[in-house]
Amino acid sequence: MSFLAVLLALFIEQLRPLPQGNPVHEGLIAWVRWTGRNFDAGREHHAWVVWAVSTLLPALVAWSIFALLFHFSALLALVWNLVVLYLSLGFRQFSHYFTDIREALEQGDETRARALLQEWRHLDASELPRTELLRHVIEHALLAAHRHVFGVFFWFVLGSALGLGPAGAVFYRMAEFSSRYWSYKSHVLAAPTNQRLMLSAQQAFAWIDRVPARLTAAGFAVVGNFEDAIDCWRQQARLWKQDNDGVLLAAAAGAVGIALGGQSAPEMAPDRSRRFDHGALPGDATAEGSTPGAPPQIGHLRSVVGLVWRSMVLWMLLLALLSLANLLG
Repeated sequence: MSFLAVLLALFIEQLRPLPQGNPVHEGLIAWVRWTGRNFDAGREHHAWVVWAVSTLLPALVAWSIFALLFHFSALLALVWNLVVLYLSLGFRQFSHYFTDIREALEQGDETRARALLQEWRHLDASELPRTELLRHVIEHALLAAHRHVFGVFFWFVLGSALGLGPAGAVFYRMAEFSSRYWSYKSHVLAAPTNQRLMLSAQQAFAWIDRVPARLTAAGFAVVGNFEDAIDCWRQQARLWKQDNDGVLLAAAAGAVGIALGGQSAPEMAPDRSRRFDHGALPGDATAEGSTPGAPPQIGHLRSVVGLVWRSMVLWMLLLALLSLANLLG
């Protein structure tokens, strides 16, 4: 059931992607705002209460509906899995920005490419050198692919294996969204935010994403240049202060043979605009370094797309084999 649900969800999402500003996204924003407004009293333990209500309650609802439907019909349960995956998993939830930026760069319209990057990641890219612009686009695209596809994929499969239906996918999506929303509200909108809540959401998501990030990095290594990917993973992941992101981006850089990391423009970070710090730990002399490889070029954008799709095919094949073994066993 897991393999069929993921396959159908990806296929339908390619045909009819969710539009920007869709009701589901607006509903997520309203839900996280409501939990923060009603459960956050400013103390440290209240931050974890807000996070738990924001993430665990939707996952519990998703599992309850799945269990109820499965009691009547496995087909109805499959349809529910498909609906949840369609809303939480998919390339097209972010790829339109990447595609538009790539087309603008191929046409020589860097001004439009910078404007699109600013709209996508809420950062000022107006003074970025061309190589840095390409690097930012590639890094943001890799991180988005992981969080919108591979991370959701892992937690859905894990939840399904435990009999929880789509609860794992909902849990991962809500954890990722919560960490992103509170940081966005604090750093980009400059709105009053409980800093403990923001840090707690980021810390929780780092734990939740630890295994998926390393599996995604392993997938990049298998379908790319394996030796260089593993070497970059081991030697260069510390260029990023966020451990999970460093593992993923270093492995991808080695797999494609591209230089990622490096010096950021003022007030910017390569990891999701100004929301996360960039660089090694304080005092590390390699904080301004980059991974080995060629400087980013337009051709690398297509290479990155190919890397992501090959990795997706790899994990789908593995899931298909596991599903077949389960049926035969």
